[in-house]
Amino acid sequence: MKKLLALCLSLTLLLLSACSMQPPGWAKPDKKESLDDIKLGLSVSTLNNPFFVSLKDGVLKEVEALGMEVIVVDAQNDSAKQVNDVEDLIQQGVDALLINPTDSAAISTAVQSANNIGIPVVTLDRSADKGKVEALVASDNIKGGEMAAHYIIEKLGEQAEVAELEGVPGASATRERGQGFHNIADQKLTISAKQAADFDRTKGLTVMENLLQANPNIKAVFAHNDEMALGAIEAINSSGKEIMVIGFDGNDDALNAIHAGEMEATVAQQPDLIGKLAVDAAKDVLQGKKVEKNIAAPLKLVTKEK
Repeated sequence: MKKLLALCLSLTLLLLSACSMQPPGWAKPDKKESLDDIKLGLSVSTLNNPFFVSLKDGVLKEVEALGMEVIVVDAQNDSAKQVNDVEDLIQQGVDALLINPTDSAAISTAVQSANNIGIPVVTLDRSADKGKVEALVASDNIKGGEMAAHYIIEKLGEQAEVAELEGVPGASATRERGQGFHNIADQKLTISAKQAADFDRTKGLTVMENLLQANPNIKAVFAHNDEMALGAIEAINSSGKEIMVIGFDGNDDALNAIHAGEMEATVAQQPDLIGKLAVDAAKDVLQGKKVEKNIAAPLKLVTKEK
């Protein structure tokens, strides 16, 4: 009798354990028969940057065109806040997540949380270091960095002295744009200084002021985004120097600065297209279709002449 009771107890504990491993009912994504039943969650690294505002607008426009729903949250460049935001989106029962990571390593835990309950993840502009991502929708950042280096060489010649303003440490865009730039610049340019300015215009101004004091012979600057480039231009103008500045993104302020002759060039992305393609990828995954792991949005070097 005791053996029978022990066996029953063991079986009960086993069943309870198995049940506890299942995600709660609210977290299980339902099978959607029509697009108007689909709810997406979009987590943006920061809406204090025109590039990511355009990316968000591209998502909203495509969601509206398809008759879907989206919840948008702003991480405000805080990786811990972004993880919490994504967990909240999961709690709200989204069917798929669109994530533009602040930090590619830090966001991995949130991606893995979504993986554990079967919510597909699509990343935009930047990747996640760990966890399953159905698709990364982004420009070819490595190629863009190479384009910037080639342009500086074309205009100033080999071994020109340059500075590099890097983005947020840990962001895949920072790594890849820097990698592309150094693929060319390490052999054909003289990189006298590089420092992170976190994709921020105000930090770009401050960092550039410091770099100019320590490196008075800089002839060109490559900034990993337009916001830092525009900050660098303010510092350069205050110094009275003439230094070529190349940015990355192609936002409206940068294009206006190029037209006005204040900024030399930008490697222009299409953030609204990135947003659209991300929504389309999430839709395809939810409908059981195969999507490419890397979905590229074209780049273009924009100068005053073209």
